[in-house]
Amino acid sequence: MSENDFENTQDAHNSVSIEKSIDYEQLSLENEELHEKVKALTEKVSAAQIENGELKANVLKMTQIIEDHRWEIRRLKNQIEDLTKTPFFIATVMELFDEEVLIKLHGNNQEILTHKAPDFEDILEPGMRVAVNGAAYVIMDILSQSTDVRAQVMELIQSPNVSYDQVGGLGDVIQEVVETVELPLTQPELFKNIGIEPPSGVLLYGSPGTGKTLIAKAVATQANATFIRMSGSDLVQKFVGEGARLVKDIFTMARSKAPAILFIDEIDAVGGTRTFDGTSGSAEVNRTMLQLLAEMDGFDGRGDVKIMAATNRKDLLDPALLRPGRFDRAIEVPMPEEQARLEILHIHTKKMHLGQDVDLAKLAKETAGFSGADLNAVAREAGIFVLRRRGDTVTMKDLADAVKKVKKDGEENRTNAPSDMFA
Repeated sequence: MSENDFENTQDAHNSVSIEKSIDYEQLSLENEELHEKVKALTEKVSAAQIENGELKANVLKMTQIIEDHRWEIRRLKNQIEDLTKTPFFIATVMELFDEEVLIKLHGNNQEILTHKAPDFEDILEPGMRVAVNGAAYVIMDILSQSTDVRAQVMELIQSPNVSYDQVGGLGDVIQEVVETVELPLTQPELFKNIGIEPPSGVLLYGSPGTGKTLIAKAVATQANATFIRMSGSDLVQKFVGEGARLVKDIFTMARSKAPAILFIDEIDAVGGTRTFDGTSGSAEVNRTMLQLLAEMDGFDGRGDVKIMAATNRKDLLDPALLRPGRFDRAIEVPMPEEQARLEILHIHTKKMHLGQDVDLAKLAKETAGFSGADLNAVAREAGIFVLRRRGDTVTMKDLADAVKKVKKDGEENRTNAPSDMFA
């Protein structure tokens, strides 16, 4: 090979190498551009996904707003229908005939003879409250009896969980209460077989703390009947006529829920001997008591409603309230004797950890003149003494100290009481 041929060959080889180097650089640049494009597209996809999520959230939000607006529209439509609906009148059923019924409208006392509605034909009774339309006075609905809310809350829904076993030393009193209140409701056939009317009510009277209200709680637990409890002061109202109306509503509710037991605590607050001092308050109390007398033994029968009442001052009660037919039995709840005090102490210390030196019989002798409430206070104070020293056993000394404390507190209360309180 000549020198010229070699040089030409060398030049051609160099030219090819240069071209290959240029191709590699071009490919590298194109590759980088592709990477940048892929990266940019990836970022755009991520941004689009985020935007898509936000759009979905906005769609859900707008859907909820639209649903809320639809609900509000339905509510407003219903309200418009109620406002434009023909109002009903309230009436009372007076008499029933074959195909017609006589009603009396409330407010104007207008009596109207209208046709019986087929839906209520078999259930209408005289005295029912009904709703009638204003056009043809057709009965549209039967309403419940109007009852004061204050009367409704007096119904005892949950029993106090007090049994007769927790009333110590009053076995004879409990027996009389059961005969007067429970048996006429649970076993009326006993009285029917003998041919006598069952007692209508019982009055419990005696010193404070002897267990009158406790007996009522036991009756509420044991009797299978609606129990309605109230205080005599609940019947004394501010406005004229309110007390009498409340009494009427209470007895109406008791009749509707019969068999029922109605317990009036501290009845002397409303059932005292009638007097008139010229004030509207005195007249209102008298009016309330007259309504009470009429409900207890008036023209309208009480049905299966038994009356229990309690008072510390029987001597203050009006004679009309004490006569047979209203309270057939007046039972004295006496201060406990020694044996009764022992029974009461056993009841109140049953769950206590008593020491070996405790002698309840001796304690019963030393607590002469104590009521059942006083003996309960003795047990509680003894427990406080044990708690104070962080002990776990009640000793005889704790009980003796408790007796002294309760006796001292009782003497102080009597000393600070008004002079006519114990007249």
